[in-house]
Amino acid sequence: MKKLANEELNRKTIDEFKQAKKLPIVLVLDNIRSLNNVGSAFRTADSFLLEAVHLCGVTGTPPNPEIQKTALGATETMSWKKHATTLECVIELKKQGYTICSAEQAEHSVMLNEFKVDKDKKYALVFGNEVYGVEQTVIDKSDYVIEIPQYGSKHSLNVAVSIGIVSWEFTKQFKH
Repeated sequence: MKKLANEELNRKTIDEFKQAKKLPIVLVLDNIRSLNNVGSAFRTADSFLLEAVHLCGVTGTPPNPEIQKTALGATETMSWKKHATTLECVIELKKQGYTICSAEQAEHSVMLNEFKVDKDKKYALVFGNEVYGVEQTVIDKSDYVIEIPQYGSKHSLNVAVSIGIVSWEFTKQFKH
């Protein structure tokens, strides 16, 4: 096996990306404090051709060098919107027909590996603050709470890792 060079990866240009058909999935960042995590969310959303990133509450916004450091240009390709609160964002997305799925550990959560994506729906995936998780008021407005199965002594993943895992699972189901 030979490692592929950058020019062999068939990466889309910014214009090609903007014209490409996106998956009907948006990321909602609920008061994410780490700008590196925000940048990682942009990069993940770009890599899976998601529609947009919604930045809520204290979540930082581009342009910002700390976000750019991990986004690696994805802030130039991804659509994004700032919201005063996550609840306001979720209510707006529900009106637009999105199914709200919060990634959290909660009563009656559905394990990610058991969740079945309906390819006829649009999804808003909500990811919470690094310490407090998704706000309860947002959980209350969610259509589903999705939990990532964890088997070790730590039942907590970095939010950027969670975004990657959940985004991949939804992408995989949409593509197959």
